[in-house]
Amino acid sequence: MDINLRHAIHQNVAGNSQEELEDTIIDAIQSGEEKMLPGLGFLFEVIWQHSSEQSKKEMLAALENGLNK
Repeated sequence: MDINLRHAIHQNVAGNSQEELEDTIIDAIQSGEEKMLPGLGFLFEVIWQHSSEQSKKEMLAALENGLNK
């Protein structure tokens, strides 16, 4: 079966409010399930594509700090 994960994930969250998106992210992180990683990856991709260069630098700094603790 050929499935486009990006499209499927986009369809699942399109039109969600900020609160709903936050709940989705928190639920995915708290569940700790591997199957949630593609969805989080897609959401990060969308964030990255729509962020300024300054925001990208801030995200990278937060990521670096989080990984090096």
